[in-house]
Amino acid sequence: MTDSTPHATAVATGAGTRTGTSTGTELGRYLRARRARVTPAEAGLPAGTGLRRTPGLRREELATLAGVSVDYYTRLERGRETNPSPAVIDALARALRLTDDAHERLHELAELASGRLTEPHPTADDTVRESTLRMLDALAPLPAYITNRHSYMLAANAPARALLPGLWEWPAEQRNLTRYLFLHPVGRTLYQPWEETVATSVAHLRAVGGTDPDSPRLTNLVGELLLKSPEFARIWERYEVRERGGGTKSFAHPRVGAMTLTYEVMKLARTGGQRMVVYQAKPDSPDEKAMLALTPADETATA
Repeated sequence: MTDSTPHATAVATGAGTRTGTSTGTELGRYLRARRARVTPAEAGLPAGTGLRRTPGLRREELATLAGVSVDYYTRLERGRETNPSPAVIDALARALRLTDDAHERLHELAELASGRLTEPHPTADDTVRESTLRMLDALAPLPAYITNRHSYMLAANAPARALLPGLWEWPAEQRNLTRYLFLHPVGRTLYQPWEETVATSVAHLRAVGGTDPDSPRLTNLVGELLLKSPEFARIWERYEVRERGGGTKSFAHPRVGAMTLTYEVMKLARTGGQRMVVYQAKPDSPDEKAMLALTPADETATA
């Protein structure tokens, strides 16, 4: 199954920028956004007296914490310095209290700003292998689906199609899980709590944007969501970064009711970023009974 680029109005999304512009670099925007989220108290600094005009840390405070000059940090944030060393990036990450994915994202943006990262990711192919499609069918009655790295739905077995009602009413090129969460009425009520789920989904887009900044598909998707959803715009500006992994999700399913399922996310080799997501529930639990009620036993076709 192959998707085409969504037809959406393109706007400046900040998905990625390799070189400096009048609005700076993506590295500078990321530093500025993360600096605004660290309070002096969190950084071990005195709050001082008087009204602070800057949310979070001031430039000079962050520069001091990272052990660089204020002038150097200012040039870095404004996109006039585009070749920071790994040691400087690590020092800034510590000062900004970044961990795991957010720390890695900072390094990726530094590589992009310097021009050293010229091939951020192999070209993605949205064709799902026949062997993978057979695996999806074999996993039923567990809901399982395949997405590309930008969360476009490429294939799903019958339980997964039943798990996400309404998504399949859209044309294939619009079947994006983040889009579903924000723009489909069922997607806005299916996951509980919705706010936590959408924050994770947006943080995932930020993460993949760090390694694939020039993707027209990502730019169009983010542009559409920025135009149509103020909630997405607000969360997007947080610059949170998170790669998707396993965990649990709670559903308020319109047909089978409440259930909480565990899920695993597995990267598929040699696909340019395809992932298989598989849900399950504890055997003989009410959650499993609800999951099994999603589809009759004889409905196993993959789409």
